[in-house]
Amino acid sequence: MKEYQFTNDWFGVARNMWPSLISKLPDDKSFLEVGSWEGRATVWIAENLAAEQDAMITCVDTWQGGEEHDPNEMGGVFARFSANMSALADNQQERGGNILIRAIRNKSSFGLAELIHEDKSFDFIYIDGSHIARDVLTDACMAWTLLKDRGVMVFDDYMWAGSPILLHRPKPAIDAFTSIFGQQLLVLHNGYQVAVQKVL
Repeated sequence: MKEYQFTNDWFGVARNMWPSLISKLPDDKSFLEVGSWEGRATVWIAENLAAEQDAMITCVDTWQGGEEHDPNEMGGVFARFSANMSALADNQQERGGNILIRAIRNKSSFGLAELIHEDKSFDFIYIDGSHIARDVLTDACMAWTLLKDRGVMVFDDYMWAGSPILLHRPKPAIDAFTSIFGQQLLVLHNGYQVAVQKVL
């Protein structure tokens, strides 16, 4: 098995909560991440949520970081993501599985618009891109159109307080989204992450 190159572990909360979501998914073949960084969540999805055959994970990210990141430290992030995806593909083949990874290296609004134009749909969507509230709300609204009925969407960093400016945190956007779309969703989990299921 090939080893992965992760420099951070921001996935502990998800690792404890996401297994409870597996039974909620309409299927286990189509996954979307908005914000992928080095691919730790991508690897977990592939190894724990995805079907062994014909599954695809689509990753949308600029790989340039957000306002809280030092641009001088971003140079190696996409290279590590790419190396991790290569290792993931090799490891999946060793297990007898096959998973396709599609990386869209663009702003999330452009990447999501591309997927909407292609009429894609997903069983599971993970929103973990920009922390700025208006970006999170845009990502959520656009991604919602891509989520299958009974599909699950997870928001990261609901309780993140890394910026002193409230509108530069995800929480106001997530609160607004769950209120506005309240008749179309069921809240499955509310903690540092928020998980909702689409119930049209």
